[in-house]
Amino acid sequence: MALIQVNFVSQTLMRTVPLQVVLPVDKFTVPGQPLPERQYPTLYLLHGIFGNYTDWVSGTRIQRWAEEHDLAVVMPSGDNRFYVDQPASRDLYGEFIGRELVEITRRMFPLSRKREDTFIGGLSMGGYGALRNGLKYHETFGAIAALSTANVVATLDQYTDDAPVFFQGKPYIEALFGPMAQIPGSDKDLLYLADRLTDVPDKPRVYLACGQSDHLLPVNRALARDLEARHFAVTYREAPGDHEWDFWDSQIRQVVEWLPLGGAAAGVNSGNVGV
Repeated sequence: MALIQVNFVSQTLMRTVPLQVVLPVDKFTVPGQPLPERQYPTLYLLHGIFGNYTDWVSGTRIQRWAEEHDLAVVMPSGDNRFYVDQPASRDLYGEFIGRELVEITRRMFPLSRKREDTFIGGLSMGGYGALRNGLKYHETFGAIAALSTANVVATLDQYTDDAPVFFQGKPYIEALFGPMAQIPGSDKDLLYLADRLTDVPDKPRVYLACGQSDHLLPVNRALARDLEARHFAVTYREAPGDHEWDFWDSQIRQVVEWLPLGGAAAGVNSGNVGV
């Protein structure tokens, strides 16, 4: 399994940005013949607040699950910006995730260009980002996986000017999402985006999961109900766990097994020496 770090100049963010990519191109058969070339199904995987592009590889066994299923995984950095667009500061994270990142990684690597092979997922802030951009750019993504989703729009009444933690403060939310009163009904509102797909027959499939001890459990339960009411095909799971990596590690394995990947090629790799 190739683990690749990439730096490239992003037009949507107007700066050099990093990526980490898991790419299952290095399997071979005994006595050493390479497997046939192919275009890989791809999961674009988003980190949570305080994180960066290395989080998923260091915090979970995503590299192992991807290798076993011949899945490419692309992990960008989203800083603490919730993967939405802030035009005034030229931080177009939504367009970066939903359009530019897909386009440039398809040029760089042997990735499938089919919608049914292109997926987006994330945890917490990244769970929101996966849903927001998976719904907004639904022509690109065939499936969305969101773990412990931090659905900001469902908790707007909880943000105050004097919050002790910056990401619970009204100034932080308004800096990213705009004036509080204008967020509902905008393209930052997950249910507004879902409503726009009412007449779309091929909606993205959705996987949602949350730990039973997670403070975001009520928000995630409500989100699953709301998407099901809008006729999305939702797989919703709860399991023991909190807002932490043990839960996300167990669930990302479930996500990979839930994705429509088909069979993987059996070849020699770091997890299967074949002797």
